[in-house]
Amino acid sequence: MWYIIFGVLTIVAFYGLWLLFKKAGKQGWEAIVPLYREYIMAQLVARPTWWVILLLIPIVNIFIFYGLYLDFIKAFGKRRFWENAAAVLIPFIVLPMWGRDPNVKYLGQSNTEEFKKKYPYKKSVTREWADAIIFATVAASLIRGFLIEAYMIPTGSMERSLLVGDFLFVSKLNYGPRVPNTPLAFPFAHHTMPIIGGKAYSELVHVPYKRLPGFEVIERNDVVVFNYPMEADAPFNRPVDKRENYIKRAVAVSGDVIEMKKGKLIVNGTPGFGSSDIQSAYLIYTDGTGLNPQRLIDKRYEFEHSMAEPYVLYVTDEEIKDVKSWTNVEQVIPFENTASSFPHVEDYGWNFHNFGPLTIPKKGDVIQLNTHTLPLYNRLITVYEGNTLEQRADGTYLNGTKADSYTVQMDYYWMMGDNRDNSSDSREFGFVPEDHVVGKALFTWLSWDKDGTFLSKIRWNRIFRGIK
Repeated sequence: MWYIIFGVLTIVAFYGLWLLFKKAGKQGWEAIVPLYREYIMAQLVARPTWWVILLLIPIVNIFIFYGLYLDFIKAFGKRRFWENAAAVLIPFIVLPMWGRDPNVKYLGQSNTEEFKKKYPYKKSVTREWADAIIFATVAASLIRGFLIEAYMIPTGSMERSLLVGDFLFVSKLNYGPRVPNTPLAFPFAHHTMPIIGGKAYSELVHVPYKRLPGFEVIERNDVVVFNYPMEADAPFNRPVDKRENYIKRAVAVSGDVIEMKKGKLIVNGTPGFGSSDIQSAYLIYTDGTGLNPQRLIDKRYEFEHSMAEPYVLYVTDEEIKDVKSWTNVEQVIPFENTASSFPHVEDYGWNFHNFGPLTIPKKGDVIQLNTHTLPLYNRLITVYEGNTLEQRADGTYLNGTKADSYTVQMDYYWMMGDNRDNSSDSREFGFVPEDHVVGKALFTWLSWDKDGTFLSKIRWNRIFRGIK
């Protein structure tokens, strides 16, 4: 229904533009030919015609189009704030109205000094401020939505690769920016209104998933920001683009086979991502004198704050060697993480340190539907790809029709934190669909150490540091 309404309103807007082109001495059909239309507009408003080339550049083309468009309506004397706003928000109403109004005439090239002298127009202070605020809001929203967005690391799930207090820039362009699913939203708010709370978006208009072309595909071990898939469920029930942002490492991509054995990651039969920054959990036993919390803070070692023996530390291989050298430490035992992992069913018996092998689904894969595979793929089929799935006495029914297989519609990824034993990741919630991918983490532009003092509050060595 929305497509039909949108199509009708677009045709009506083009009809109005057709009439205005004729008033300007051009052919009406020129108003409906992409690129050529903007070429004619540039002539009618005295803008450089080579600007048409810029219409081929994503995001830039939005600014160029609306620049020409607003100059065009100014050429008909429409320069007040409400007229500019109406031309952008409800063109299907005002363009036909102006096109049929005999008092609305083409006055000349609006971007020339001659036009400005002949038809002087001085903006009020209120209009100047309104224009500036609206332009800044629109520009910042487009940059944030389609180009690059700032992001702060709130938890230690990626320690030591990324530290709590790191401020990052995340590129939307690398994998291709998503067209917002919920375009009606309060500027700069993600899913919740600042101060007053409540939803910062409206689901009155919902746009199906669409991603613009990017420069690259997600490669294995990229650090990726994505929407938390479980917020599709109650109590949140949020649309994809309004789910909470998570940042993890894509340790396996579509088509990879992943498994863990005794806490060691294996991808396609070989050791998975490894780094000196990987943290693991250890149980620490002392001679009874305990560990000094301030010493752990000074060394920036992550620990469980219960501070009861055995002490739980999340540290790197190098750091645990240091801990073992402390005179009061008698025993260090690697923590065995037996927490239930995806798909959280007894038949599989998988946990955070031992699971798999598991193949990450890719678009076009055919999944066999049976009691063994359904725990793995039920959520993929129903929640992420919008189908109904029902188990009946005589078999499995997909969208009301009996079926024994399903063809996957999207690529999926397996995301894990570098802080292996202190991370809520794909071992907890399973596959991450491609439509949940926000962007690629590029570099830290600031890093704030809450345990530092004065100038040491800033981690100077992490400023403009690339993310690997």
